[in-house]
Amino acid sequence: MLLRHKIIKNVKKTTILSLLLLLMGVVLPMKADNVTVNGTNRSYNVYAPKDLGENRPLLIFCHGYNQDANWMQNSEFKNENVSMEAVCDTAKFVVVFPNGIDKAWDTSGDRDINFVKAIIEKMVTQYKIDRNRVYLGGFSMGGMFTYHAMNRIPDLIAAFAPVSGYPMGGATANANVRPIPILHIHGTDDGTCSFSGAKPALNVWVKHNGCPATAKVTSNYNNFNAKLHVWGPGNDGVEVRLLELAGKGHWISKETKVYTGSEIWNFCKKYSLNKTAPSVRITSPKAAGKYISLGANGETSFPDLTITATADDSNGTVEKVEFYDGTTLLATCEKAPYQAVLTGAKAGKHTLKAVATDNDGETSVSSVEITLQNTTEFTISSDFTEGGALPAGWTTFDSNDRRTGYSNGYSSGCRVLQFTGSPRGLNYGLYFRNIGGKEHQGWAKYGLADGGTTLSLAPGHYSLKYKICNWNMSNYGSVELNIEKREDNASIASQTYTPNVNIGNVASNSFSNIDQQTFEFDVTEQGDYAIAIYSAASEWSDCIIGQLILSADSQASTGIKEINSVNANSQTVYDLQGRMVSASSKGLYIKNGKKMLKK
Repeated sequence: MLLRHKIIKNVKKTTILSLLLLLMGVVLPMKADNVTVNGTNRSYNVYAPKDLGENRPLLIFCHGYNQDANWMQNSEFKNENVSMEAVCDTAKFVVVFPNGIDKAWDTSGDRDINFVKAIIEKMVTQYKIDRNRVYLGGFSMGGMFTYHAMNRIPDLIAAFAPVSGYPMGGATANANVRPIPILHIHGTDDGTCSFSGAKPALNVWVKHNGCPATAKVTSNYNNFNAKLHVWGPGNDGVEVRLLELAGKGHWISKETKVYTGSEIWNFCKKYSLNKTAPSVRITSPKAAGKYISLGANGETSFPDLTITATADDSNGTVEKVEFYDGTTLLATCEKAPYQAVLTGAKAGKHTLKAVATDNDGETSVSSVEITLQNTTEFTISSDFTEGGALPAGWTTFDSNDRRTGYSNGYSSGCRVLQFTGSPRGLNYGLYFRNIGGKEHQGWAKYGLADGGTTLSLAPGHYSLKYKICNWNMSNYGSVELNIEKREDNASIASQTYTPNVNIGNVASNSFSNIDQQTFEFDVTEQGDYAIAIYSAASEWSDCIIGQLILSADSQASTGIKEINSVNANSQTVYDLQGRMVSASSKGLYIKNGKKMLKK
């Protein structure tokens, strides 16, 4: 005899209690609904999370003998810490608790099989659930019905989860049935459906599914007095699992460590009736990206580089994303955010891969190739090429929009301009034109994400060398050079320069004969930076900047190149660039090898 649970007999009391709860502002999370099956009105409780979206899974769970949907929902699947609704809210799926006729289930015919079919169709219409991710489970007699359904509707149910119930006459598996994933949960001291019958029932399906005859056993599962038996994977990658609850009776575990609702969901979510590969894409770094690390010593290894990816599965779940540098595994992520860190990488080309695996064992790969370069000096204008195409690493902006390509208009803005072969003898350079007299009417930046190059600077002293000239206008247009943190565009150093040479149409003038300028700055913390060049507020002006070379100083960040032996009491004072000064005005100076602040 099945265990007969106590039920609420007084319907009027239940109705009154529900009204009182509503008056008190308590909203019952489950919605009662019904569907007509073969001329009979059948009822069920349904819970759908907020912001569910479309194509989400459905779990149908059947109560035990002499129970009902309310009992299943509020007594067996809920305590003060965990509930089935909370699992649904997190994982975004619909759960249905159906009511059996006379609080029982048809374990041999089609009466309740048709009920399950009708529920699925109703959920498709009402919540647009994914037909390929419908799961069925049940407790006690509901578990018996679950085994019955394995042979009757395997084409509608992706995975099955019986709890404390199995066919009393012995399980069978029809030869024409596909491999069936099963999670069976059972207490070892069950006095109603003996635990001794669980393994024989499962063995039928272990053999049918082509799973290994010997299970892999995990003792003390989730630090709980439980054993997890896993047979598989078998055909189509399915598993048969038995969660053995030591010392427990005819019972659904509501323990936080082994909560039945979570165990069922975590198993079922791995399966779908149709198998499609997941989607995965490395979002950072960009493909063909160049990563340049500058430091005084030309570091032999590159700074840590974070790799990020997105992954999704339209008909299931992403089980893991593995990150590789070539064939070397960097990290395995089982949930978002999917990211790994490339640490201690050597200079050269690296092929980074993200491999996503879904609940069906299907995989997809996203890969990008990047170049890591360690150096003490780097010419950032070396890729300027004929035709005006903007090289990798650079992003330009004009009064119209931000772009990474060539702008050939003559409105305010910035673009690459080629002068090689012209009478003026200029090489390639960045051409700034300002006809509106506004600051930052155009700009160029090196090192932004959309430019495909990352510039990593170690703490130290740096110099940016460049050549600049006025092009053809009578006004001498100035440019503002900035060193900015890539993460927030915050400037750490700035210099404004106005050229004193106007090329005009004088053939004898060439870019190579223009005086070289130097922009010195200090970096105090390792990070990613951008070199920004802005047009200044000079109406009807234009200028060209090129031959940009960034170098790391091997000396200290103070800019002092040489230290001579001096008397300890020497009053000689230097500025931060290492020049001897009088220190007559306010500022920061170097005296006796130490910084001093004159107020």
